Amino acid sequence: MSAINESVTHMIQKPADERVRKISPWRVLLDRPELGSIAGTVLVFVFFAFTAGDSGMFALDGVINWAKVAAYLGILSVGACLLMIAGEFDLSIGSMIGFAGVVVAIPPMYLGWPLWASVVAAFAVCMALGWLNGYLVMRTRLPSFIVTLAFMFVLRGLTLVLSTTFANSTIVSGVGSKFEESPVVSALFSGTTLHGLFTFLGAHGIIESFPNGEPVVGGIPKVLLWWIVLAVVAGFVLARTRFGNWIYTVGGDANAAKNVGVPVRRVKISLFVLTAFCACLFGVLQVAEFGSAASDRGLQKEFEAIIAVVIGGTLLTGGFGSVIGACFGALIFGVVQIGISYTNIDSDWYRVFLGGMLLIAVLFNHYIRSRAASTK
Repeated sequence: MSAINESVTHMIQKPADERVRKISPWRVLLDRPELGSIAGTVLVFVFFAFTAGDSGMFALDGVINWAKVAAYLGILSVGACLLMIAGEFDLSIGSMIGFAGVVVAIPPMYLGWPLWASVVAAFAVCMALGWLNGYLVMRTRLPSFIVTLAFMFVLRGLTLVLSTTFANSTIVSGVGSKFEESPVVSALFSGTTLHGLFTFLGAHGIIESFPNGEPVVGGIPKVLLWWIVLAVVAGFVLARTRFGNWIYTVGGDANAAKNVGVPVRRVKISLFVLTAFCACLFGVLQVAEFGSAASDRGLQKEFEAIIAVVIGGTLLTGGFGSVIGACFGALIFGVVQIGISYTNIDSDWYRVFLGGMLLIAVLFNHYIRSRAASTK
């Protein structure tokens, strides 16, 4: 009996496994991919609070202005983030925005289609092109940079051909009236929501109103709702599902992922389809907002999306990243792009800021991953 007691006592007093190492909270924080973008967002808000705090930038209508810009880019960034975590790029999404807008606008204006049919066709065509991008990358094993760069030029050219052929112009106008005639499509993509709530708040002096009683802000723009929905769904999939684990695994080492049974081809092709969906959604929302389609819409948006994702902590090599970080990266863009107009700073500095933020983000991400690798 005493021998048993001694054995139990020895087990209780046995020191912890030396292979188990306690990680400090600071180290855990540094390993989060979105750390840099959150810190950058705080710095940007502090900067504009001092330089444009009294200009109306942080009034409700000012907040909606820069939030809309962030939301448009955020929609693209969600798809681009998942694809980059999987180790691929899609440089065609900027051109696909303009192409999707033209596909939405031309059929109802010149071919007699109902608007809902042209919207469905736009999503179907864009997602099919996304599938083709992914299929060619996986089939040929060519870098996705090269394949999607080719599609970037093809789609931009097709957009110009379609718009000039049917509208004899690079702009297809008059589509706004079609949205007014289609309540279902308008409810999904056009205008704002919660108008009654904002009217109530304006009537009771909680938010500012015009002299006629209408609130300065009529509601929450649909693009913001789409951004939130996409970000929440994508963040959940990435963090809580098997498919999300597959995305990280494929981006980390595609060959190893394939060897353990991960359907690498299916994962990557589906993510190309997702980026195409996001680009088409961007295009449809812009057509609904401006009432027209233009062949130059989406110009250089593919690079802005990549910069936002990298600022958000996603590695260019894949296997590491965060949807939350990408959304903060898009928010930084929206705040800076609109915030500059509220200050005395020349708007030409915006592009300088983008390049600087990209360089800082890449260096920061490289530093964090180097530290993590050296302490393993």
